[in-house]
Amino acid sequence: MPQPIPYLAFNGNCAEAMRFYAKALGGKLDMLTFGESPMADQTPESARNQIMHARLTLEQNGSLYAGDAPPHMPYQGIHGVSIALNYDAVAQADQVFNALAEGGKVTMPFGPTFWAKRFGMVTDKFGCPWIVNGEMMEVAMQH
Repeated sequence: MPQPIPYLAFNGNCAEAMRFYAKALGGKLDMLTFGESPMADQTPESARNQIMHARLTLEQNGSLYAGDAPPHMPYQGIHGVSIALNYDAVAQADQVFNALAEGGKVTMPFGPTFWAKRFGMVTDKFGCPWIVNGEMMEVAMQH
């Protein structure tokens, strides 16, 4: 089964956001602008430097994709979803949580819970909601 990959949309600031995520999460970042793509001739001059597709390749085969909203499609913001990150070590989870919180808004402080030694929620400075878990614990769930 394929692994679901979050694909975030931005309003002209995709490159800035993805560089922020690359710094916060680590990994290798690749980006393609509209002007570098086969769609360059069909793209308004004002949008050619915007990101058509960005790929952040993370450890353990994780990925995060993103792009700027195409010029003909109105940007509606990121809503109705959160990106969850699970870390084996609380220290790494804490580091990532604090990095994502820089300039953003903590919606649930990083602290203990019943499913993980530490957990927190943050909406970053680009409006993307994140859930960060450190050292998951077994929880009985019904089938």
